[in-house]
Amino acid sequence: MNVRRFAGLAAAAAMFVTACSSSASPSPASGTASQPAASQAGAGCVVGVSWNNFQQPRWAAHDKPNIQKTVEAAGGTYIDADANLSVEQQATDIDTMISKGAKVLIVLAQDTKAVLPEIAKAKQAGIPVIAYDRLIEDPSVLYITFDNVAVGKDQAAAVMAKVPTGNYVLIKGDPGDPNASTFLPQGWDQAGLKDAVTAGKIKILNPPDGTFTNAWKTETAQSNMEAIIDKANADGNKINAILAENDSTALGVVGALTAKSYGYPPLSGQDGDTANLNNVALGKQYVDIWKNANELGKAAGAAAIALCNGGSMASLKLADGILDPTVAPVAGLTAQPFKTPGGNTVSSFILQPTPITADKLQTVLDGQWVTKADLCKGVDAATAPAACK
Repeated sequence: MNVRRFAGLAAAAAMFVTACSSSASPSPASGTASQPAASQAGAGCVVGVSWNNFQQPRWAAHDKPNIQKTVEAAGGTYIDADANLSVEQQATDIDTMISKGAKVLIVLAQDTKAVLPEIAKAKQAGIPVIAYDRLIEDPSVLYITFDNVAVGKDQAAAVMAKVPTGNYVLIKGDPGDPNASTFLPQGWDQAGLKDAVTAGKIKILNPPDGTFTNAWKTETAQSNMEAIIDKANADGNKINAILAENDSTALGVVGALTAKSYGYPPLSGQDGDTANLNNVALGKQYVDIWKNANELGKAAGAAAIALCNGGSMASLKLADGILDPTVAPVAGLTAQPFKTPGGNTVSSFILQPTPITADKLQTVLDGQWVTKADLCKGVDAATAPAACK
């Protein structure tokens, strides 16, 4: 996306969703619900956002400001809290926001099962809940995320194209996160990982199901990876490629490879964190799956305003111009039913990710996601990718 397009999207954050509600009257011309003026759409709407942590850089740098700007541009009030990776604190935070009069809750769950009692409290109070970027197994929620199966598929497809045969290491995220345990591995298998393992083309050096990383912590991923390197060396095995499920775990992998002077086999990640994109430019990480969280934040903020106005989750529609077509390729993205691993069906907005290898780094510069100085820090001019020249 170019700079002009991005600036236009920032202005479009004041546009909101159309939604069916009992009080809406259809327009004779279009047959869709009438849309309130942007300055009045969120009047009296308090949107509470429960973050599981701000340790992962993207939440505070991209997701939060775009949710907040979208809500406040519509005349709504934004409140939030950081649970700092604590299940107990997140429960307290949600209770506090309910008591403060939140009319919609956006929840990035620390533990998708432990948060269910709080979701039940919100439901009893008549407060709609948006499960943000992490599925909550409750049919009453609206699920807003990127296509996490596609993220996994893009990760494996890129790495397997580079290393079609050899020894792989699988570094997963938190075992309580459906993204880590279900959706991303499904994507890996869709890209052909399971078939390649069955055919003997790829050997998994750590446990066949991968090594999980509690709370997605970089330090834990580094410790786990160092142990895997030591075992591989002891067994006489060379690590040819590594699938890491996100950027914080990928940073841990790079830390371990650096500490062990191992070199840098092709490595995946996701989120587009600045340090990881810099590692792509440096050649320490092969692919990063960019989930443009600016766009995800806009979608959540717009949906929250619509729900405040009595919109039905099953019929929410993001107005044209709110989201960049790279993440929402169809105009006027409409909520779709999503079948969960637990057998529930939830309404959802599923946005599309973008794979970023060294030759694609200009994409994140054009999107004003990172500065060129940060992206290209420490890059050797003689071997720099085109985006850093």
